[in-house]
Amino acid sequence: MKLRVGYEMVYTCSRSTPMLLMLNTHSSYVNEIIVSDRLIVEPALPLTKYYDSFGSLCSRLVTPPDGELSLSTEAIINVPDNPERPRADGSQSPVEALPEECLQFLPGSRYWETDLLSDIAWNMFGALKPDQPGVQAICDYVHNHLRFDYQRASSTRTASGAYQEQFGVCRDYAHLAIAFCRAMHIPARYCTGYISDVGLPPPHAPMDFCEWFEAYLGGCWQTFDARNNAP
Repeated sequence: MKLRVGYEMVYTCSRSTPMLLMLNTHSSYVNEIIVSDRLIVEPALPLTKYYDSFGSLCSRLVTPPDGELSLSTEAIINVPDNPERPRADGSQSPVEALPEECLQFLPGSRYWETDLLSDIAWNMFGALKPDQPGVQAICDYVHNHLRFDYQRASSTRTASGAYQEQFGVCRDYAHLAIAFCRAMHIPARYCTGYISDVGLPPPHAPMDFCEWFEAYLGGCWQTFDARNNAP
């Protein structure tokens, strides 16, 4: 199936401002791109690009002072006709057997306070086998524990904050699920992109910016989404 994606964003800055942009299709989809998502900057400005350690294409520029800046693109990408299905192998890898590149996705962080949530995670999920159904149980819990509320979104809310306040937006669902997974010694990493309305029966929500996460199970990264809790 051919999926058309794109955006237009307009900024006004009162002074020249350095910007770091992460607005391109991920490098893992390079073979699926039919029409490339070339970033269009108006007015035209010097632009440099690089790939970060996660394979994301990043762009750098400096905005003009006291003027509008438009960022836009349009692309066509080949995607599967059906939603992603769980992998057959959902087993957890022992920590000592994890690939070295997975180890950075185990410790806590500024948003995922495993030190504050480990006891809670083990009390709720410790009796479960830490495999694919176990991660799905974490998603089920987070999906039911939090109430989605656009009006109360906060860029500084952490996983423990979401757990205590019991509301948030998609990034808060991802933060809490990631923290629980890491507390259970399952590598988990944060993902960001767009969620499509393709294939959903009406009335459906319009396409929107979205966050989800991946857990390392069965020797590969597998997709989970605690916010929508659907394929």
